[in-house]
Amino acid sequence: MIRIKDLPTLERPRERLINQGINTLSNEELIAIILKTGNKEESSKVLATNILKNLKNIKDLNNITLTELLKIKGIGLAKATELLASIELGKRVNTNSLIIKRTKFTNPNIIFDYYKDKLSDYKQEVFYAVYLDASKKIIEEKELFKGTINQSLVHPRDIFKYACILDASSIICIHNHPSGNIIPSKEDIKITNGLKQIGILFNIPIIDHIIIGKDKYYSFYENGDI
Repeated sequence: MIRIKDLPTLERPRERLINQGINTLSNEELIAIILKTGNKEESSKVLATNILKNLKNIKDLNNITLTELLKIKGIGLAKATELLASIELGKRVNTNSLIIKRTKFTNPNIIFDYYKDKLSDYKQEVFYAVYLDASKKIIEEKELFKGTINQSLVHPRDIFKYACILDASSIICIHNHPSGNIIPSKEDIKITNGLKQIGILFNIPIIDHIIIGKDKYYSFYENGDI
């Protein structure tokens, strides 16, 4: 086994970053720096290679899970969590810089600009509820469900529970279509109509349901469906 410290100083990932710039490093070297150290059997570069071998391309790191990382030889809980934290930080840095909280909702583009990046790498549907105060400023966002959005999965009690806790005056529902097709399904329409009726009952209206595609969105409000 060739250890990092056995390499000539100028060939070590950290030293190459310092002396030649981070853009010169390979994916393997960047991951090796995050992992910091190897183990008794393998160097951090070998561990990085083991991780990359499990991916079709580097973008798949966006969706890798703790369980998947722990199955890779040489990757324990500490290294897996450090890598996941780095991946999540990278996502947040590259997400639209708009701060969603306290932003005033004036049109669906505000929601789309924020969530198009946030949801772009998901391979499954994700459902969010965004809670607004009386002046339509966003109080909070909650990721509530993952998986194919259907009536058995989307529980109104969870959506309206947070509305009551946050003292929200209205709600915007959001979910993505990983296929990129933003046309509402029959189930989308059914769920929206059901939530709309409950919102009227609780006096906390659902003011929009926005479906996010790859580069466009569908707003129930803009299309007169809510």
